[in-house]
Amino acid sequence: MRLTSLLLSATTAVVVVAAGRDVGHAGKLHKAFAEARKKTTVREPVMDQILDRRASAPLFLNANTSKFAVNGTGIPDVNFDVGESYAGSLPISSDPNEESNLFWWFFPSTNPDAKKEILIWLNGGPGCSSFEGLLQENGPFLWQYGTFKPVHNPWSWNTLTNVVWVEQPVGTGFSTGKVTATSEEDVAKQFMGFWRNFMDTFSMQGYKVYIAGESYAGLYCPYIASAFLNAEDTTYYNMSGLLIYDPSITLDVVSESIPILAFTEYWGGLYPFNDTFRATIQARDAKCGYSAWMNKYLVYPPSGPQPLPFPGSDENGIPLEECVNIYWDIFDAISLINPCFDLYQVATTCPLLWDVLGFPGSFSYMPEGSSVYFDRADVKAAIHAPNITWEECTSKNVFVNGTDSSLPSHIKALPHVIDKTQNVQIVHGALDMILLANGTLLGIQNMTWGGKLGFQTKPNWPFYVPYNDFTTHSNLAAAGVFGSMVTERGLTYVSVDLSGHMVPQYAPSAAYRQLEFLLGRVDCMNCTTPFTVDKGAPQSSQPLGLGTAPQAWSEAGGGKNCSRKRSAPGRKLRK
Repeated sequence: MRLTSLLLSATTAVVVVAAGRDVGHAGKLHKAFAEARKKTTVREPVMDQILDRRASAPLFLNANTSKFAVNGTGIPDVNFDVGESYAGSLPISSDPNEESNLFWWFFPSTNPDAKKEILIWLNGGPGCSSFEGLLQENGPFLWQYGTFKPVHNPWSWNTLTNVVWVEQPVGTGFSTGKVTATSEEDVAKQFMGFWRNFMDTFSMQGYKVYIAGESYAGLYCPYIASAFLNAEDTTYYNMSGLLIYDPSITLDVVSESIPILAFTEYWGGLYPFNDTFRATIQARDAKCGYSAWMNKYLVYPPSGPQPLPFPGSDENGIPLEECVNIYWDIFDAISLINPCFDLYQVATTCPLLWDVLGFPGSFSYMPEGSSVYFDRADVKAAIHAPNITWEECTSKNVFVNGTDSSLPSHIKALPHVIDKTQNVQIVHGALDMILLANGTLLGIQNMTWGGKLGFQTKPNWPFYVPYNDFTTHSNLAAAGVFGSMVTERGLTYVSVDLSGHMVPQYAPSAAYRQLEFLLGRVDCMNCTTPFTVDKGAPQSSQPLGLGTAPQAWSEAGGGKNCSRKRSAPGRKLRK
């Protein structure tokens, strides 16, 4: 529960915590502060009303949907009502003999602003289940790493809009059939067949459709969204906005190898290498030309298109092993220093927490006596799932021969969606090493949309997360200035402080604000407008200052040359 009397200037992220947290071990001053906090007046939590709100009658129950209905009080290990939901399989085409299906779980929203709209959530991989997002990011109940049992999620996206979590492509999670996809174009075509069947089942013709996802969904989402737009059919494919987290939008060498040295030097305290190793990787980086490339091309406005071949490549454009492996040599080195190092959130240290999905970050770890939640027979029965082995990320190929032949999405699919919808967000966690924020920005600065190449101004507007009374000890989240951002020509980029790869998991309040912006519920994210479901919460009255992710501001991507000059004064971002 937040202390509403301590609304500071909020130039850095402020963690929302419950009054009276035990900090006695930290000394007398901390004890005195804890006692003072206990005496502070607080507002009653408002999310209790939202979590308990249920429709007077089911919103989507009919003859077509009844077989998919899930008992909201019958979810194994969940000791509260998750509300109305539906789950099951639907084919990827209208062919009555179609044998391939996608599995999904749909949670309607009782929010009065959610009428005639639906959001699709996709995880990445390729081949990773979107139920990872449902259970540990933005679903109605959460079971996070190392925690005892599922809990309410006050940041569930279905408190804002109707949301369906879809396991795709074929071969992912509970989605069954023959894998035939060779490209993102194939994935999009199959998804469109499924989506038409889903819309008919729930009589959602004409609904606005929003698509969101993360990681490899930086390919899935833009390609599917672009195919929706190309269909020119607003009855089934009324594509209205796109939100992608820590996305794969460019080549791996750009997302990982080129920016990795600058990343480790910016976060030097998390990468405490000895002088010998640091000198070695610096020399290799210089030989490969990576930092020089960053200096030249991670600038605002762009210095020009990034030519091929990329630095550190042979005459055929193939990355040299000594160059591209700087990334993996750094991973090996930090894993010796920090044996619990997590590529998904680089501030993670030991102990290694168990994960009910079987994969806590960089490791697969299940302690004796534990089980994978969605592979349990009682869970499968509750959600009408087929009796097959469920894996968070499939061990089988979801593309024929394991190869996705499509071009990176920043070349064509993503610009198409930006230009057509004028409503696209790319969000990146600052502590993600799976895909680096500066790699994503290099991809953006090499992308043409709205008739121009890249962002013309640095992403140094303050990203503000409203103060609120949503959380308890089981679902803490942050508030205040919590990153940096910029909006130009229909594209918004946001960097989120203290977040790893899965922003809705590590920074759920930040993701909630981004969803409100995507849906058009708020028209700014660098302003102090409260959450739409907590309009009475007091907000900061002090100047917000600049954003707080300077690794993306300097030309080299590091901290030494950071400019703190504001690039744009605007507060209204939808232009």
